[in-house]
Amino acid sequence: MVSFKLALCQMTISMDKKQNLATAESMIRRAAENGANVISLPEMFNCPYSNEYFREYAEAENGETVQFLSALSKQLKIILIGGSIPELCENKVYNTSYSFNADGEIIGKHRKVHLFDIDVPGGIRFMESETLTAGEDMTILDTEFGKIGVAICYDVRFPELFRKMTLAGCKLIILPAAFNMTTGPAHWELTMRARALDNQIYFAAVSPARSTDGPYQAFGNSCVVDPWGEICGKTGARESIVYSEIDYNYLEEIRNQLPLLKHRKPELY
Repeated sequence: MVSFKLALCQMTISMDKKQNLATAESMIRRAAENGANVISLPEMFNCPYSNEYFREYAEAENGETVQFLSALSKQLKIILIGGSIPELCENKVYNTSYSFNADGEIIGKHRKVHLFDIDVPGGIRFMESETLTAGEDMTILDTEFGKIGVAICYDVRFPELFRKMTLAGCKLIILPAAFNMTTGPAHWELTMRARALDNQIYFAAVSPARSTDGPYQAFGNSCVVDPWGEICGKTGARESIVYSEIDYNYLEEIRNQLPLLKHRKPELY
């Protein structure tokens, strides 16, 4: 299939895991009813985004959240990128995204490779490495809609990862992410457009909705960027669903008009 409908569920995260799962289910069902073939949740969608809570909310791969996502993808016959959750494995906690096919099978597991360690005077200090362990692998899903790359939030700051995904055949990359109110206004749109433009791909970034009730204020503004670097789907700060048509014919037109990948000089890198 050369075109399909993508949906990004920008949901509000609460302190109650069961409420978060209920919100995710409601939004996923609504997106599927509106014809979405591929649906994504945001980063840490079942858990407050805080070092204080990651281990408390963490689950093993056979835990409640993964079983819930698997059953939902199978019932709705969708490709589901399960945002990310805190994963507990051998007493370590990872920031992990599970992806599922229309049979409810896990087709990808991405552990956030680049942990969010940042200290901006007068802005924000957050050190994921104080509680989380970094992953080591690039993640590409083999789906009925071709190869789809998955990365998580701070991974986007490292463009070589996305070039490798592109060269491996990805034409769409999905990034569950939770930029904050310091880095979001400065870099969110700029970074997502740059990753799409440089690689001539569709790039989708899905954030939690902004909320003043929890320990972390996400920037929101979930968006989809096309291979020309133009935003083709976007929302603001509130809870909402972003829809976008992913058209690989258009992607090939762009690559034919401006053949960046064809003319690259790998021997220089």
